[in-house]
Amino acid sequence: MAQSYESTRNFQLKAAASEAVLKGIADDGGLFVMRDLGKKKVPIMSLPGKSYMEIAEVVLSILLDDFPEEKIKECVRKAYTEKFSTPEVTPVVKVGENYVTELFHGPTSAFKDVALCILPHLMTASYEMNKMAGEIIILTATSGDTGKAALEGFKDVKGTKVVVFYPLGGVSKVQELQMVTQEGENTFVCGVKGNFDDAQTGVKNIFTNKSFNREMAGRNKFLSSANSINIGRLVPQTAYYFYSYAKLIEEEAVKLGDKVNFAVPTGNFGNILAGYYAKMLGLPINKLICASNENNVLYDFIKRGVYDKNRELYRTISPSMDILVSSNLERLLYYMSGNDNERVKDYMDRLNTSGRYEILDQMAEKLKEDFYGGCVFKEDAQKTIKRVYEEYGYLLDTHTAVAYKTLEEYKMDTKDETVSVVLSTASPFKFAGSVYEALYGKTNVDEFALMEDLSQKTRVKIPENLKEIKNKKIRHFEACEVNEMEGFVAKASNKRINEVKND
Repeated sequence: MAQSYESTRNFQLKAAASEAVLKGIADDGGLFVMRDLGKKKVPIMSLPGKSYMEIAEVVLSILLDDFPEEKIKECVRKAYTEKFSTPEVTPVVKVGENYVTELFHGPTSAFKDVALCILPHLMTASYEMNKMAGEIIILTATSGDTGKAALEGFKDVKGTKVVVFYPLGGVSKVQELQMVTQEGENTFVCGVKGNFDDAQTGVKNIFTNKSFNREMAGRNKFLSSANSINIGRLVPQTAYYFYSYAKLIEEEAVKLGDKVNFAVPTGNFGNILAGYYAKMLGLPINKLICASNENNVLYDFIKRGVYDKNRELYRTISPSMDILVSSNLERLLYYMSGNDNERVKDYMDRLNTSGRYEILDQMAEKLKEDFYGGCVFKEDAQKTIKRVYEEYGYLLDTHTAVAYKTLEEYKMDTKDETVSVVLSTASPFKFAGSVYEALYGKTNVDEFALMEDLSQKTRVKIPENLKEIKNKKIRHFEACEVNEMEGFVAKASNKRINEVKND
């Protein structure tokens, strides 16, 4: 079995793609990367006319190189057949001068569905390929959307349990209800008394606690992740960049070989990193436009080459982006440093000890060549939602509005007329209160009543999965301090949901 993946922090820690999917994170806390990624290419000329599933098969067969072709096809078919509200999976629509790729037509109305509908099948296949025996505990921290998508994806999947931590008070009401009403006897949800970075750090600490992992392994239980730190979560996201480009060619917006820009609302850096992977695989991307909200640590990093998390974390109307430690940036550092594992380890050590690191000048220049950083605060995001709806009849959610406005600022700043695509990451109805306020002013009406009112006024349909939440029974009531997360995982690993609830 070819061990084409390695830890970002140690080239000697190697794994086959299927092993990397199972493990989620390397033993030293690094992330799995493919050293020879830049040498592999997707045949762009063959993509126009292909369906989303066909393009996903092409991309995944390159990035998950030890999976048999038939196994890739089987996973793709199971993931995307009748799971999305449109056969296109991620349709591309024109909005004003730009295009929008809608990533929110899956079972939880967020972009995470595209990857988390297939990850359970990739994991099950990896389990079989590596002749595993025991139970996989999927451990995930969420800033809002990953949690529900992971819970839904792994619900009642044989041989797994899924444990999700979210920041109490740090997600929208709809996002929280999506998680705490989750069904499935193998699902566990816990609110963390802290912010997303606290929850994410807590999860990473559990992964790197060797004695805890030995204890779990002794009971035939193995930890893995559904966050985009897991390569099996990240690589499926690369497919919709290629699909978007193929649709632009079909619609004669671009010709084969023309470059395009992608604007991406960014928090943990996974979604935009998938675009960087697409570029390395041959997609003609001109600029990846990294859009931040008030938590603009990435904007500062792209501008100055200094990553500094020592700042206040703001709770905003785009909560999935309320992050100060962007985990997937570690993979970008690996490639931009010329696959220098030791340098990446040094940067991560500095981040852990001082909360700050500064990259080499040549890396900073390379970063600016590929990326443009912008940040949009609440008032401008709200104005963008209102203006885009009034001018084009298109309803943006709060995260997509940040990306749309950042793209406009980029065009004004650079005079770049390259055809541009905004990745729309969530249904506006997941953030109905904030979207309604942007259009019609502040109100104290219940969020679900606002959904109905927003739908009637804008004539945009509410996704069925969001309509149903308010009537669902709450099944998860747990909350814990950060230092109690490991105990919750240990307890959940041995129990069913109703046993944890009644403990």
